[in-house]
Amino acid sequence: MEKHTEQERIRRNSLEKIKEKGINPYPAEEYRINTNSVEIKSNFLSDETAPRGISIAGRIMGRRIMGKASFVQIKDEKGRIQVYVNRDEICPQEDKTMYNEVFKKYLDIGDIIGVTGDVFVTKVGEISIKAKTIKILSKSLKPLPIVKTDATGETYDDFKNTELRYRQRSLDLIVNEGAWETFEKRTQIINSIRNILNKQGYMEVETPILQPIAGGAAARPFVTHHNTLDIPLYLRIANELYLKRLIVGGKNGVYEFAKDFRNEGMDRTHNPEFTMLEFYVAYKDYNWMMGFVEKMFEKVAKEVCGDTKIKYNNQEIQLKGPYKKIAFFDAIQEKTGQDISNMTNEELFQYCESKKIETNNSMGRGKLFDSIFGEFCEKDLIQPTYITDYPIEMSPLSKKHREKKGLTERFELFINGKEIANAYSEQNNPIEQRKSFEEQVELSKKGDEEAMLIDNNFLTALEYGMPPTSGIGIGIDRLTMLLTNKKTIQDVLFFPQMKPDKK
Repeated sequence: MEKHTEQERIRRNSLEKIKEKGINPYPAEEYRINTNSVEIKSNFLSDETAPRGISIAGRIMGRRIMGKASFVQIKDEKGRIQVYVNRDEICPQEDKTMYNEVFKKYLDIGDIIGVTGDVFVTKVGEISIKAKTIKILSKSLKPLPIVKTDATGETYDDFKNTELRYRQRSLDLIVNEGAWETFEKRTQIINSIRNILNKQGYMEVETPILQPIAGGAAARPFVTHHNTLDIPLYLRIANELYLKRLIVGGKNGVYEFAKDFRNEGMDRTHNPEFTMLEFYVAYKDYNWMMGFVEKMFEKVAKEVCGDTKIKYNNQEIQLKGPYKKIAFFDAIQEKTGQDISNMTNEELFQYCESKKIETNNSMGRGKLFDSIFGEFCEKDLIQPTYITDYPIEMSPLSKKHREKKGLTERFELFINGKEIANAYSEQNNPIEQRKSFEEQVELSKKGDEEAMLIDNNFLTALEYGMPPTSGIGIGIDRLTMLLTNKKTIQDVLFFPQMKPDKK
């Protein structure tokens, strides 16, 4: 049996009383609105020019019930506005039930109502609506946590607990002023990037989320099963291999804002479901991509934040290029005084052990290099920095460096100690690509659950010829964190993944 609090029981009783009056508290028909709270306030000049015949809808956020006249504050999509409710105005006939009973007794904070009327200014100078009609659009059965502040300034009933906010995002968006701002900026970021790429003539595309092979990245996938085909399928960990097939098909530039899924750990910068922008441009290399990214980030920062200098966690970060560049092994040597580039596997394990870096027997050279870099370098890369020229063992989809043996033409962009983007001069030699895949298979046999599988369909596409290409993946969630000054990825996702509620 469903349990209700006293307040919930009162509201359900009010619901029944409203229905007894012949009023549907959840009407199906369209309620036409012709303005919003911000428009009303911005268009108001004087009583003579005040908007007339307005229709608005919103949620009741405050009430002052008096005798024949009362005030309610409603919140719509844009903001809040006060509504003056006079008994004789909304009940011009003899029957005053709508005001005396329905409005005064059965409406609650949280209910959604429609209001028609005229705009006026109160004696204390507040722009308000004088209601002519009030219509119930949705009865709220749970009370809102309305914030109260006592004489000492102490706040009560606020909705600030982060876990509750993530679990009850709808409530968070209702009661916390500014909660929508982060997500509006997220949309701005995506739209800004989309406009930049569209102006370049690149085509936005869609690629499969369910894939027969989890390819395009080193990560542990989520596995499911297709009953009709009787095959395992994977939620995509990346869309890289499909996008490069489209480059083979003849497009010079393609991109996708993709939902990717990785069955890995969760922390302040990782969620099992995340958004990645990937785009690929033919006849370009990773040097060109560095310049393009700098210009793109500069433009996005200006459009979203108003400046290329942003504040993040008490740090001032300059997103206008050029960005610092440092080679992978040089960055490690700068921090440790040690050149690890020519170390054997055994020597790398010993080095990690001496530095108390966690390892396991399945780790190849690539993961050992990555662990050392993560331990000593990442956290200090505050200003935008390109880490370039990664070892071959870490970059199975990248071209070998044209000048430096054992390295690849790859960069990762770090800002505020976190990877924001990963880019290559893409491997377009099908013979070399097959060799790299085969090396990944050997790592898999040793127990590396994140090693790539051989994607024969992708290799077949490469054999028809892919032009020289540069590609990049940009983490939209992390970029949003950066541009909205949020410390956790959960703050920039409407509905982050959570452990099941024990209740």
